[in-house]
Amino acid sequence: MFSFPGAPPRPSWPEAQGLRHLAFRVQNLELVLAHLQQHQVACQEIRVDAYTGRRFCFFADPDGLPLELYEDSGAPAE
Repeated sequence: MFSFPGAPPRPSWPEAQGLRHLAFRVQNLELVLAHLQQHQVACQEIRVDAYTGRRFCFFADPDGLPLELYEDSGAPAE
């Protein structure tokens, strides 16, 4: 990871090609979202991955870059 003082903003959309965001695997998406919301972190609505059937959502870090929460309870996806 690099940080440069005075660097220009870079558009970064979660669905863009290439390395654009980090994803964190969580066991209980609602529990993690409730924790973030208690700390005034705005989160996007929960979506479902069309390929795996698993739920996920995005929120932004303090610099406005997208971070993903991807639910994986350990049980097979339906």
